[in-house]
Formats: sequence, C-alpha cells, structure tokens
Amino acid sequence: MIGYYILLGAIALVSWIVSSRLKSKFAEYSKVHLRNGLSGAEIAEKMLADNGIYDVKVISTPGRLTDHYNPADKTVNLSEAVYNQRNAAAAAVAAHECGHAVQHATAYNMLEVRSKLVPIVSVTSGMSQWVVLGGLLLGAAAGVGFGYYVAIAGLVMMAFATLFSFITLPVEYDASNRALAWLKGKNMLGQQEYEGAEDALKWAARTYFVAAIGALASLVYWAFQVFGSRD
Repeated sequence: MIGYYILLGAIALVSWIVSSRLKSKFAEYSKVHLRNGLSGAEIAEKMLADNGIYDVKVISTPGRLTDHYNPADKTVNLSEAVYNQRNAAAAAVAAHECGHAVQHATAYNMLEVRSKLVPIVSVTSGMSQWVVLGGLLLGAAAGVGFGYYVAIAGLVMMAFATLFSFITLPVEYDASNRALAWLKGKNMLGQQEYEGAEDALKWAARTYFVAAIGALASLVYWAFQVFGSRD
C-alpha cells in the first residue's frame, strides 16, 4: 500500500503543477483583449453559425472553469467569465466548447464512444477501487475464490474508467484543433491573441493527459495486487 500512496502523491503533485500552470495561463491571457471586441458568447454563436449549427444554444453557467458542451440538451455552457469577457482566454474556451458541438453535429466517432461509456463510468468509477479492495480482503480472509472474482470485477470497473480517460484525450484534442482552425481560418484573432488562445488550450489538454496517466497507473497497480495475491 505504501507504493500506492507514493504513486498517488506523485500523480497528485504533477496534476497540481499542471492545474496551477493552467490557471496562471488563463489569468495571463484574460488580460489580452480582443481587437474585434467580441465576447465569449458572441464567439461561440459565430462559430456555431459558421459550421451550420443552429439548434445549439449558448448559455451562461455559474462558477469558474465550469464550461462544457451538453449533447443531451444541445447547449454550450460557458462560465460567467467566459460568457461575458472579451479576451483571448474566453475566445479559446468558447471556441473549444463549440468544437464539441461540431463533433456532435458531425457524429465524430470518438465522441460517440465516450458518450456510450458515460452511463457505465458514472456508476462504476466511484466504487471500483472499493470493490477491488473488498475482493482482496475477502480473499485474504477466506482464501483464493469468491474474493478473487470480486476483485476482478472491480478491475473491470476500473478499466472502463481508464478507457474513458484515454478516449477523452482525442475528443478534447480534436475539439481544440477544430477551435483553433476556425479562429485562424476566419481571422478572428490577431497574432498575439491567437498564440495566447493556442497556449491556453494546450495547457488545458495536459490536464486530461495527466488524468489519463493517473488512471492507467492506478489500474496497473491494483492489477498487480490482485494477480499477485494468487501467488
């Protein structure tokens, strides 16, 4: 277990570093005001229209970094700062979330796969580690048998969450690429503004990468614990 806690600590540290860097980048690029004077909401509405998407609403949502696209009700939800602000960071986030709307409209396959996994992961991800741990404890108390298969079930749950994390990577990177291509192709931003938007989205993507590596490392660790318990 000591090794697992060391692993968790290392991943948490890297995650904190990346998250802190992301926040500082967004704070920096929030000071780069757009020459076109458009707000995040206006950027989003224009990108949707340019992609022929007219059934998606752009709405404001409370909180910070709460921006997301909801395929269920077809809404681009922008945090209050992004919705109202007129800077490079807001433009980057607004265009990125619209990138997900474009993925949905064009039936981007990785987004569809991730959407199918959401119901499974939402149920299993929070309990998977406890199921594995419970199986190991049962195995230790009663010997290899039922406890082992319980632990295997927990690993399967954990594997779905890990798969979800890795499928999220191309979905997020593709949304950012679509956003940047549109911002550049439509000449929406000046050079400095575009570079800020690009850098901000790169750091945002790195948070998903760290999360995926963390999920994989955790899965591998517990797999060793389960299969090692049979020796």
